[in-house]
Amino acid sequence: MTTAAQRFATEGFGPENLPYASFSPTGARPRLGVRLGDRAISLGELATGVEAKGGPQLAATARTAADAPDLDALLAAGHTAWQPLRAWLQEVVTTEGLEEVVEAASTPVSDIAVHMPFTVADYVDYYASEHHASNIGRMFRPDQEPLLPNWKHLPVGYHGRAGTVIPSGTDVPRPKGLRPEPSGTPSFGPSRRLDIEAELGFVVGGSAPQGEVSVARAGAEHLFGVVLFNDWSARDIQGFEYVPLGPYLGKSFASSISLWVVPFAALAQARVEPPSREHELADYLDDSVDGPWGLDITLEVVLDGESLSHPPYRTMYWTAPQMVAHMSVNGASLRPGDFFGSGTVSGTEVDERGSFMELSWGGKEPLTLANGHEQAFLEDGQTVTLRGTAPGANGSVIDFGDCVGTIVPASGAAG
Repeated sequence: MTTAAQRFATEGFGPENLPYASFSPTGARPRLGVRLGDRAISLGELATGVEAKGGPQLAATARTAADAPDLDALLAAGHTAWQPLRAWLQEVVTTEGLEEVVEAASTPVSDIAVHMPFTVADYVDYYASEHHASNIGRMFRPDQEPLLPNWKHLPVGYHGRAGTVIPSGTDVPRPKGLRPEPSGTPSFGPSRRLDIEAELGFVVGGSAPQGEVSVARAGAEHLFGVVLFNDWSARDIQGFEYVPLGPYLGKSFASSISLWVVPFAALAQARVEPPSREHELADYLDDSVDGPWGLDITLEVVLDGESLSHPPYRTMYWTAPQMVAHMSVNGASLRPGDFFGSGTVSGTEVDERGSFMELSWGGKEPLTLANGHEQAFLEDGQTVTLRGTAPGANGSVIDFGDCVGTIVPASGAAG
């Protein structure tokens, strides 16, 4: 007798991972499911099948969430529902005698459509990589220190536009806006310096109406899952507009997420110490509690099939629980579906940079691709794919799937 995990698991998508998605087989309604190997398992159908077989029972709140079309109900139910659900799932796929039940509730990944996994509530983007922030600082402010005085005292971020967080596979029209010109008078037109930002995105669950969520509570109760996140950026539009209030049109046109949400609990083996902090932190940012909270995740940036860089998330100065603590310390509420980006992930080496702005050093050092083509920023028709892996339990690998976007021409305007 075998288990479902033994039969269906593949590297990256074993029982240690079980990422969530909203998916639909051909002609069917969307349903919430998890991925095991190359199969998508409907949670509602699985629960019904396991109940009929006399297998382990699922708690009522989690059972209701399992019948939903996406993660919204599970995120609203909070950690007291999603933690037992994950434990139940791992038990079901590793129990002998339930293999046929799992198979009956599943569909090959090649035969499904995958949808936006949750409804984005508020969206915040951070700037948590010291190497990225230093590189951008040198380019944007060459006559100043690369890092501004506040950077190592708090996680710098800005409130973004939730409505333009889009699912992987959605085309990205080249954005338009005001672009700086040597004459000093800006021109309006399509961005000439369209870029990516290779990030992780964090999905928040549960509610904290009064805010003030501690680092420890963030990690234990509110960080539900992690996705790959490409926060597309129009560097010319951004450079002209961002002083004094920060990014706006240069960032709000599109932010792509991968569609399989890796449970935060699946990354327990990937937790590592963050870099040493230069300054003593305010008490609310103390992430030594129940730590470490750094994550050993390696991203990959691929352009039209060619691998360009491997940004290492373990070098990020600020951790995800610190970001939750910071966004809520002033009393700002948390609600189900809140979402935040880590900021561009970049390491110390050239092939660890997570943006074309850095890879081409602001366009001064264009990349030479394998076909001999030179370029600094993205061109129409090009496709960017982000990938990511992390160490999992029992020597396994946690795979995040792909985050894909293709650049299409701007609507209407030339220039």
